[in-house]
Amino acid sequence: QVHLVESGGGLVQPGGSLKLSCVASGIIFTMHSMGWYRQAPGKDRELVAFITPRSDTNYADSVKGRFTISKNNALNTIYLQMNSLKPEDTAVYYCKAVRGYNDYWGQGTQVTVSS
Repeated sequence: QVHLVESGGGLVQPGGSLKLSCVASGIIFTMHSMGWYRQAPGKDRELVAFITPRSDTNYADSVKGRFTISKNNALNTIYLQMNSLKPEDTAVYYCKAVRGYNDYWGQGTQVTVSS
């Protein structure tokens, strides 16, 4: 059974930083592409950042230069370092694992950027 468990969300002031983690189990971690998505109230879920098995990365334009995705294969974990946070980054952040036609989602973690 596949489990993706996110953590690290919370309330932060504009300009602050947070680091999200997602621990995966039940998959061959090194053979999956892993990503972070987010969904704000009333909006569609959108891609934030993605990392392939070869560690190639891709970012949404809105977070380039502020967010960094990384992974630790030994811990089956991906991370999202978020710096210079803005109120518009407020959303539920989800972890996703993809391999071929199969994909899996975590339950999400809330990030709120507010003064």
